[in-house]
Amino acid sequence: MGDVTLWGNPPIPVLLRRSARARRISLRLSQLDGRVTLTLPKRLPQAQALAFLHEKEGWLRSHLADQLSTVVIAPGAMVPIEGVEHRVVPGSARAVQIVSSESCAELRVPGAPDQLAARLKGHLRTLARDRLAAASDHYSATLGRNYSRLTLRDTRSRWGSCTAQGGLMYSWRLILAPSEVLNYVAAHEVAHLAEMNHSRAFWDTVTRIHGDWKIPRRWLRENGASLHRYRFED
Repeated sequence: MGDVTLWGNPPIPVLLRRSARARRISLRLSQLDGRVTLTLPKRLPQAQALAFLHEKEGWLRSHLADQLSTVVIAPGAMVPIEGVEHRVVPGSARAVQIVSSESCAELRVPGAPDQLAARLKGHLRTLARDRLAAASDHYSATLGRNYSRLTLRDTRSRWGSCTAQGGLMYSWRLILAPSEVLNYVAAHEVAHLAEMNHSRAFWDTVTRIHGDWKIPRRWLRENGASLHRYRFED
């Protein structure tokens, strides 16, 4: 059938293939060469297959990120905080220090070398909770709706969620993304306190409490999978 491209960073070429034996749409990512194949039943409209492909874009980019070179957290590694790259170096203070200057930005991590990654992960989770709690408080006050609790996880399938009971969940890895992306995700989930759907009313609510959300949403769709390159071994 030919190729289509999922535009983003990076663009993903996808081979479309019809099969008389296929009973449903399937998406396959080759572990050998990274080739992506979308197989669809012989009589299925192509538009339906492309809609399926776009629904699975987050999953696909996440798995492609696994095939990228991973970043092992050790002295010399570069780790982004709020989108700004920081070099990991040993520290002598009692706690992790974030030091920024015009010439460099460093994450100074104290303690034994074999505990460096776990200590840094703990610090980033604490920082993520602080930033996400502040953003959630701000947007919930603007909306006039309170949330019941805030939890952090390390999820691949979603960056945040909101329960019917008003509980907010976020991926702590949002602290690695630019601050405007973290703020957008917080506004998105807080908006669900009023609209538990993705209707026009929901997006109007996001716009009202956050402003323009399209640029950070696009950044997350195009670059979010890369945040899972950073491996913190406990």
